[in-house]
Amino acid sequence: MNHHFTSRELTECDREPIHNIAQIQPHGGFIKLNADWVIAHISTNCAAMLGLDENPVGGTALAKVLAPRAITVLKEALHRIVEPDQIERIFGVKLTEAACLFDCALHTVGDRMVIEFERHSQEQHADHVAMIGPILARLEPIRDFGTLCATAANLMREKLSYDRVMVYKFHADETGEVIAEAKREDLEPFLGLRYPQTDIPAQARELFRRNKFRTIADIDDELVPIQPPQALGGRALDMSMSGLRASSQIHLQYLRNMGVRATMTIAIVRQGRLWGLISCHHYTPHLPAYSLRTVAEMFSQMFSLMLDRLLIDRSEQVRTKGRSIHDKLMQRLAGGTVLSENLPMLHDLLKDAIAHDGASILIDGEYSTRGIAPSHSEFMALAPALGTAPVSTIIATPSLASEAQAAAAFADRVTGALILPISRSPRDYLILWRKPLAQTIRWAGNPAKAVLPGTERLQPRESFAAWSEEIRDRSEDWTDDDLLIADGLRVTLLEVILRMTDEVAKERARAQEQQELLIAELNHRVRNILNLIRGLVSQSQHDAIDVSAFASNIGGRIAALASAHNNITRENWSPAPLTSLFETEMAAYLNEKADRFKISGDEVLVAPEAYTVLALVVHELVTNSAKYGSLCDRSGSLSVDVKRTHFGDIKIAWREYGGPPVKPPTRRGFGSTIIERSIPFELKGEAELRFKLTGLEADFLVPSQYITPVTARESRESSAGNDNACAESETLALADLPKHMLLVEDSMIIALDTEENLRRLGVNSVDLSSNVSGALAAIEQRQPDLAILDFNLGDGSSMPVAKELVRRGVPFVLATGYAELGEKASEIGARYLLRKPYGKAEIQTLLSSYASEQWAESLETQAPGGDETDATSLTADG
Repeated sequence: MNHHFTSRELTECDREPIHNIAQIQPHGGFIKLNADWVIAHISTNCAAMLGLDENPVGGTALAKVLAPRAITVLKEALHRIVEPDQIERIFGVKLTEAACLFDCALHTVGDRMVIEFERHSQEQHADHVAMIGPILARLEPIRDFGTLCATAANLMREKLSYDRVMVYKFHADETGEVIAEAKREDLEPFLGLRYPQTDIPAQARELFRRNKFRTIADIDDELVPIQPPQALGGRALDMSMSGLRASSQIHLQYLRNMGVRATMTIAIVRQGRLWGLISCHHYTPHLPAYSLRTVAEMFSQMFSLMLDRLLIDRSEQVRTKGRSIHDKLMQRLAGGTVLSENLPMLHDLLKDAIAHDGASILIDGEYSTRGIAPSHSEFMALAPALGTAPVSTIIATPSLASEAQAAAAFADRVTGALILPISRSPRDYLILWRKPLAQTIRWAGNPAKAVLPGTERLQPRESFAAWSEEIRDRSEDWTDDDLLIADGLRVTLLEVILRMTDEVAKERARAQEQQELLIAELNHRVRNILNLIRGLVSQSQHDAIDVSAFASNIGGRIAALASAHNNITRENWSPAPLTSLFETEMAAYLNEKADRFKISGDEVLVAPEAYTVLALVVHELVTNSAKYGSLCDRSGSLSVDVKRTHFGDIKIAWREYGGPPVKPPTRRGFGSTIIERSIPFELKGEAELRFKLTGLEADFLVPSQYITPVTARESRESSAGNDNACAESETLALADLPKHMLLVEDSMIIALDTEENLRRLGVNSVDLSSNVSGALAAIEQRQPDLAILDFNLGDGSSMPVAKELVRRGVPFVLATGYAELGEKASEIGARYLLRKPYGKAEIQTLLSSYASEQWAESLETQAPGGDETDATSLTADG
């Protein structure tokens, strides 16, 4: 159980620099060398151990202390150290001529080398090496976790002769538990006891993870100092990887309180994390031979590997159980039923896999429960706290109320929670609940006694007798197996939800992609149009004679842009001439200087789906040419040649001449992407751009399925520039004009511009209104002869005004920029649909139609002038 004993965050041991104690145990010697094999630090017992007349001092070359053969052996061992924290051992080395044989351990600290040595026992060494085979043979057949741990404890006690050997496992809350024990019969058992996290502080755990082997021969030994105790500059001596390192006084007092005189501790490291310890206690001084301790360390490595194998096997069994749950869920939910309706089935299916007392599910705001669970209101109060958790992370807690205050409202019923997020946004959850469970934890002594009364300082506990603590506000812990199954279940439920909503998700994705593309294009075009209008104003001043001419030029060019826009956005297209696309786009830039552009070759009609793509490409080409290419000055020219291939495809050759020198762009914007990728991507055609110094060259190929040939080129007039001529060539008799008009428009600038054009054309009385209530009041006060209604008015529409005008028999025109409104205009009662943007020419055509009494009963009759038309009779291009 992951019980958190956190009565004190601070611990003396956590603050104590236990790896910087410049002392060693007396059964060995210590030498630390610089990179040039000169002694930097040395224990004061080296002379006695090595048979020297006096102890070497710092700055002495090691070659003056040890035998040449020993130096050679040590250097060979040093070369075998290739990883951080690696310890290399040598057995039976004669370090000096006068001394006996020694067993050595070498490790590095930065660019320095540490040599630790103990006396060698030749006879025992051979016997100890021979133990490895039998030990491995006894462990190899074991496939049960408990048996493995118990066998390990028994083997270690049998071979090392310690009074007590324990296998100690860490829990997630950093408390520890004795899970296996071998001991003298007269000793009190520790099996099953828990130890608080303060017993093994954080830096001790980290040291065990790095240096997996630790012995204390006698806690009352007189320690041997290292000289000098610090490095130059006052830096502490790093003893992290030393096997002889002295222990802290707090730890030694802890052992005295337990009655222990000697210990050996071996870390069990799994997947880079400290899983547990093999802890050996002896009640008198005890130090196994160096070779036997080495065998014990090898044993711990074998134990770790076998433990890993068993845990992996168990994980695979859990995964198999999880796959079985997955298959059953997929079978039972194959009909596409709503997941929340299957909560009873889920609850029953999981009962054998993950023990729980109730379940809740929240999907799309719908909350369902089974068994013991919070109510809807209780859970929704908890939902904001759940929303702060990382996405796709399972939350497992035996006490939800300790982590989320809202859970306290139902903690008397359920407190343990396993929370599975089964969507990203909005948050959907499956939660398994557990009831509070009265539990008794057997501690090795009262953990609170580790704190001095009235202080936050730790003291070693004096009693380790079993001490019971009763826990009532927590559930049983969620195990690693529970979490593994839960993770697989979460993936399964995500798969179910995705499968059940697959088509909806696809539709949403397609709509989202289209919307994003349209928004990106809209943003891009708005920026381009604003920049273009600014450029048009600037460039048009060169041709203007007076203000009137200047306004005329600007108006004509903007009208040409509007015509091109209509070609792109029109609904229900029929195949359209390719040349008109180029001429429409060019009209905004060339106006009367049409000789700067030439189009030649075959005339073709382009299918609507391809026409839109080509219109975007041509618009970008023309825009870029006006910004940077042959149309950006007053001398350049441009030609486009259209040719049909033998396969019916068309090739479009774009050539620019006479402009400024061309440089390839340093970056690709959205416009460049449209030019280079639209035709290949959407039409499966080809596109190639060549940035030549003399001018841009571009070649495009459009597949035949989008092309309809025509027998002869039709004569067309560019739509740009005609509005002004039309507006000036025709005059209206004042008697034929409406006496009074109503204009409903929520844009002040458009309203003022339209009012001014109406007055210029002879309409003397115009009521302006920006909303429905104002328009109805104006009608009530004075009934108009004709009305122009902007259909969309901010957050509403002018439909109530239209109904009132129909009731009174007053003709009206709908003004809108929405193409889809064309089909509804006649149903609303409008005589015509006036496409935005509209100007003086469109208004004059409207008034001419009114004056000649050619109003139709529906939008399906002929427009003024006798041409066939549809619901877009009056548009921006007239």
